[in-house]
Order: sequence, then structure tokens, then C-alpha cells
Amino acid sequence: MALTKAQQEKFRQILNEKRKNLIDQAQRTLESDMVLSPDDRFDEVDQASSEYMQAFSFRLRGRERFLMDKIDLALRKLDEGIYGICEECEEPISIKRLQARPEAPLCIQCKEAQEREEAVYAED
Repeated sequence: MALTKAQQEKFRQILNEKRKNLIDQAQRTLESDMVLSPDDRFDEVDQASSEYMQAFSFRLRGRERFLMDKIDLALRKLDEGIYGICEECEEPISIKRLQARPEAPLCIQCKEAQEREEAVYAED
């Protein structure tokens, strides 16, 4: 079942809002979390804690960058008229799944199969 124009526009709105929130969050992190004042004096525990928080923030940045790439891909698919089609089986992704994860590239069956396959490799 193909998405209606109204559904496509609603998902475009949701994706653009998620994208904007990620950018805003990254900007806030750059302005506050990542700045250490040269006047700050740390003991070893404070310094280790600060370094941990910086490393944690960078890991978040990586996950956020991955999510941003998925959002950008979903927006391109909307432009190309192929949004909501599973990349694996080429069947429509359910509205329920898109509502939960509008950037989802796979239908739930293919996503579950992917996760099962990843679990097998993780056991090796």
C-alpha cells in the first residue's frame, strides 16, 4: 500500500523536526559540554570524570551522526517517491513501523531477520 501525499508530507515534517532537534542538540553540546575553561583546576578524579564525559559525548555524536544519515536518506527517498519501501524485500513498510521509526529503511520482518543474523555473528 503506497503512502498518500498527506502521509508523505506528515512523515517529511516529522523527519525534518527530528533532524532539527539533532542539530540543535549538537549545537548545545558544542557550546556547553565540550568547552573546558583553562581556569578550571582538576584533581585526577575530576579530570578522569571530565574525560569520560567528553568521550561519552563523542560517542553520542557518532550515534547521532548515524541517525542523521538515516534521516537524510529517508528525506531523499521521499523526494524520489520511494519512501516507505523496504530496502531488503522491496515491500511497503507498515505505517505503524514508520510512525514508530520514520527513518526506518527496513520492514519489521527484514529488520528482525537482520538482528537474528547479527546475533549469530556476535556469538562467534
